[in-house]
Amino acid sequence: MRTKEELYKELGLAKVTDEEKLIDALAQYPRLIERPILIDGNRAFIGRPVEKVIEFLR
Repeated sequence: MRTKEELYKELGLAKVTDEEKLIDALAQYPRLIERPILIDGNRAFIGRPVEKVIEFLR
């Protein structure tokens, strides 16, 4: 989770201890995801470095 993101601070997520609420926040605000996860069937890649994204898209 991008803890330095202004939205993270605005939502007060540093004080949230309920993992489900944090996951809900990530689903609602994907820009808070530190490392995007790309999923295609049985394949999944961490979205960094950018070369992994390119490999995934091929």
